[in-house]
This record gives sequence, structure tokens and C-alpha cells, in this order.
Amino acid sequence: MGEAGSGVRQAVPAELSSFIGRERELTALASLLATERLVTLTGPAGIGKTRLAVRTVRTLGDRDGLDAVWVELAGLPERCWDGLRADLADRLAGREALLVLDGCEQLGEAGARLAAGLLRLPGLRILATSQRRLRIAGEAVLAVPPLSVPTAPSVQPLPSSPSALPGLGAPDPARRFPVADVAGYAAVRLFAERARGADPFFELTDRNAGAVAALCRALDGIPGALELAAGRSHQFAPAQALRRLGSDPLGFLAGGAGRSTRVDAERSLRLASPAERLLWERLSVFAGSFDRAAVAEVCGFGALTPDTAVEALLRLAPGLLADAGRGRYRLPLSVRAYAARRLAQGPAGDGATTARRHRERCRVVAERAAQLWRAGAQREARALALRELPELRAAMNPLAAGGPGAALEIAVSLWFLWSACGMAAEGRRHVERALAVHPAPRPARALWLAAWLVAAFGESDGADPLLVEAWTEAVHEGEDACLAYLAHLRGTIALWEDRYEDAAAEYREGLELLPADPEFGPGREALRAAHTLAVARTDPASVPVEDGPPGSAPDGSVDLWARSWVSYAHALVQRHEGHPARARSELLSALRTQFALDDTLGQAFSAELLAELEADQGRYAEAARLLGAVSRTRPHAASAPRVQHTVRARLTPEAFRAAYSSGMRTPLRELLPDLTG
Repeated sequence: MGEAGSGVRQAVPAELSSFIGRERELTALASLLATERLVTLTGPAGIGKTRLAVRTVRTLGDRDGLDAVWVELAGLPERCWDGLRADLADRLAGREALLVLDGCEQLGEAGARLAAGLLRLPGLRILATSQRRLRIAGEAVLAVPPLSVPTAPSVQPLPSSPSALPGLGAPDPARRFPVADVAGYAAVRLFAERARGADPFFELTDRNAGAVAALCRALDGIPGALELAAGRSHQFAPAQALRRLGSDPLGFLAGGAGRSTRVDAERSLRLASPAERLLWERLSVFAGSFDRAAVAEVCGFGALTPDTAVEALLRLAPGLLADAGRGRYRLPLSVRAYAARRLAQGPAGDGATTARRHRERCRVVAERAAQLWRAGAQREARALALRELPELRAAMNPLAAGGPGAALEIAVSLWFLWSACGMAAEGRRHVERALAVHPAPRPARALWLAAWLVAAFGESDGADPLLVEAWTEAVHEGEDACLAYLAHLRGTIALWEDRYEDAAAEYREGLELLPADPEFGPGREALRAAHTLAVARTDPASVPVEDGPPGSAPDGSVDLWARSWVSYAHALVQRHEGHPARARSELLSALRTQFALDDTLGQAFSAELLAELEADQGRYAEAARLLGAVSRTRPHAASAPRVQHTVRARLTPEAFRAAYSSGMRTPLRELLPDLTG
């Protein structure tokens, strides 16, 4: 059989492109080949299995004089499969050689039989690349990971259009982003290099670095997809490319340089079993990562039972992106787009049923996270919500089949993520977008949350119409908990406006109205903490000393978030009574929780009270730095901190500006060397 018909090459192919970010995998693969007779490189299409094999074999050949034979299985006609084994056995008999079988998934089960038969040759080692494990005795597997990508910002933009795939959104093209923050990531380096090849004038700058980073994340750090996108740099700036990728991933990537990702997806599905193809299509409803339980719950119906869905997942797993050590997988964007198109064109009702099951799972997850928060497991609640956030974002699309009611139900369950975990801007967008298309009457719970997010993180005047509408609907619906939380919100606005007596009265009313076991929202301990805070301003001597940890619920669980605010109130009292060391200790205790939960609002107020303590001791520059560090996260509705006037009066204008600006450039935690735990 000739080389043209068999795909056999005596020479290793030339380098396919720049070799970026693979040094660790190169070392690991060389080490495995030194000890194992069969090594399989696994990963999805475009991840770089072939180019890693090429670089490794060429490196070993230059260093050790390796005798290598390369076999390209992609596109090999099925009529050649039977004769390939005999042809290779004749060529390799009696040789100490490394045989590279590139693209074993193309042969299906025949690929495993081919490798197993050739391993009978005593001097032969095999390096296989495949989207699936060969699953034969003695196989060592090395999963090729994506290239490193910049970390996503804590708040992601919403999809740029209703048709965009969940999880994709275009950043503000005018927003500047430091090149130094992203330039070291392998995916960014590859994109920039290939973009310069397509457009000699391309340059990574502060103006486009944020969009490039978002592109690298959206494309999952997959080299093949990055090169396709970079190949269009002569047509589209990065921000434009990101928008086009979000609205039509397949169309955008098909226009790049090289083979279309649709071709890869079609080739991957062609040899899959019917169950695997069906699962692949249903997996497209997941916007982010998923585990076996989620797959069984969402995809296990009809022709796929929960058990067969998980079995198909395990067979497909090597061709998916995996979170190492977490048992979670995700589809690459291009594969997800292609699978979503197939799902939409599949049997009537299959796509709608999958989407409904996904939405119901998101509702249950959001409620589970809310229950964990109410039970005092607040770190766990936050971790669960963040892990499932891509799915929850998709389910909060009010234009989806579930409508604005389903979107608002999930958003209200996640109130803590928006209010206590530093994600107010995103939460406000989700709630306002769903309320905008919800028919009248709009639900009281959602109106309360919208009013809270506007008042707490925007302008208090903007909350007034929402407060009125929320109160009216809460009375009509008989929502006592909502009425209580509206009183709490009015009290908070009064507190920030330095109307402490009014705040205390509103908080007392909220506690009287709140049911013993509210179904949603902050709960009794948070309202008690708010009342304690108001009393610490009006009558410090009467602040109660609690039995057990402050913020403890009657069942013994501890509301960490509420406890942090009680610690803040106690710090106010300690400062009033002339005990600065105790006050600082209380504030550091509060900040530990606020950092753990990413409570930026709490951090702002705690830091401002620390600034007052610094000013009390004559450390005015330190106080100014603390004020600067939280200047962007304190609520606009709150009165300016009193200590700011003191510090300005004690420092020259130049000294104040220098210290304040230094604080703005410094993370708050770095200004607190004694903060531990």
C-alpha cells in the first residue's frame, strides 16, 4: 500500500504554527514516551494534540536520533483501514521506532484494534492523538489542556443580543485595560502573534486588551479556534470580533484562516453513536461547565435515560474541556454552537424539553443556594452560586421560554449574590431587564430587590417609585416578609443619610413585620444587625451584648454576613467609649468575613471606620489611603464620610491627593497588614 493511500509518512510533518504555552506538556509527554509503549494525547478538536506530537517527535529526533513514522488517519478512506495494519507491520518489523497515529478517533473501534495489534512488535512504541481514549491495556493518557487565559471579571456583561449564546457578551469597546495584565497568558500571546500575521498593523494595546482577553476566554483557550479568530483581524477589531462571535460563532469562525470549526464538529460527531450524538446536542443548553449529576438531570429523558446519558458523557469526556480534579466538563464554544443548531433542528419538542429541564434545574440550584445562605452556610452558598453562574445567567434571560417570571424567581433567590457578594451591578441588570418586560402587576419580591439594588448601589432617589410600587404589590399579595424588607430598605437609606432615629424606627418595624421563617431574603439576623447598627449611632450604651457569637440564629447557626455588621456596630461603640484597639479588632473581624464573601459594601464602611481610628491617632495619610481604597465601592447615596473633612483639614492639598490616589491604586487588603485568616 503506497503512502498516498495509507497516510503513512516516513518524515514527521513540519511545525504547524508557533509553539506557545506547551512547555509543561512537552516535558510530560517526553517523560511518558521514555517509559510507556502506548501514550494517547486526548482533547477536543483544535486543542493542539497534533502540534504537540509534532514538536515532541521532532525534539526527540534531534536529541536522540529517534526513528519515527507518522500516520495521518484524518480523511483516510475506510477501504484502506483493513490493509493499514499489515502495511505498517511490514514497514516496522525489526525496527526500534515510534509510530505516531494522528487522529485515531476517525477509525472508531478500529483505531484501538490497530494499535493493539501493532504493539505486538517488540521494538515499537506508539504515540496516538485522539478525541477518545483507545481503552486498551497499557495505555497512558495525557489530556492536552487549553492555553491559559486571563481571569474573567467578577461581573460579566449580559449577552449583546437575545440570540447570543449564553455567557457571551461584548465589553465596552472604549474601556481601557492594561496590556500588562493579559500579555503573559499563552492564549493572548498566540492570538496576538497570529493576528499580526493576518494584519501587520495589529498591536495589542490598552484599548483592545480587554476585548482580546474576552475573546480568548470565549474561545476557551483552544489554539485552533484562536487562530481562526485571529485570522480575521484584518477585517474586525477585537471588540467587533467578540460581538460577531457572540451572535454567530460558526459563521464568524468559518470565515477565518484554516479549517472551519464546523468541519471539526461534524467530523467529531460522524463516528459517534446515536446516544452520544443525542447527548452532545442536549449538552448545548449548558452555558458553562457541568458534572455527571447535572447531565443526568437535564439530558436524561426520552431515548436517553439518566444512566445512559452519564455513560455517553464518560465516552465523550476526553473530547470535552475538563476542569482538572473537579469532575466537571464543558463544550467548546464552536462545538456548542453547532450542537445547539442541531438540537433546534432535531425532533419536535426535544430542544424545548431540554431547555425546560435546564431552567428547572437552575431554579432548584438558586433556591438551594438561598437555603444554604439562610442556614448560615454562606461561603458554601456563594461558592455554589458562582460555580453555576453561567447556567443561572442563561436561565435569567427573560426572553427565553420561561419568560420574565421565571427569570425574576431565580434573581430573587440569588439576592445575596447581588447584595452581599459584590455583584450588585450585574444583579441590577438582570432584575431590571426582566421587570421591563413583565406584565402588570409586577411581583413585589422582585420590586423590593430592584429598589434595594438601586438604593444601595445607585441613587436613593431612583428607588422611590420602586418602593411605592413594591409596597402596593406587597400589601395586595399579603407578602409580610416583603413589607419587612421594604422597611429595612427605608431604614438603610435613612442610616446613610445620617437620620439615625428614623433608621432605628424603620428597622424595628421591619423586625415586627418579618415572619419567623421567611421564604426569601436576608432573614431576621440581618435585620437585627441593622437595628443594632442604628442603635450604636443613637444610643451606644444600649447596644446589647449577645449570648454566643453576634449574629447567631436561634437554632445555633451563625449568619456570618449579619455578624460582620454587628461587629461593625460594636466597633462604633468601642470607638465611642475610647477603646481604639478593641474597635480595630472588631473591624478586622468584620473585614475577614467581608473579604471571604466579597462584600464590597461592607468593606467600604469598615475601611472608612478604620480611617476614623487612624485619624484619631493622628495618622492622617494612612486614613486618606483607606478612604481612597474604597472610594469606588461605597454607595453613592451615603453621606460623605465625616473623617474625610478631618483628614483634608490636617493634610496639605498635595499630601491628601497623593495619599488618596495611592489608596485608589492599592487593593484594600494590602493596606491592612494585620488582617489574617
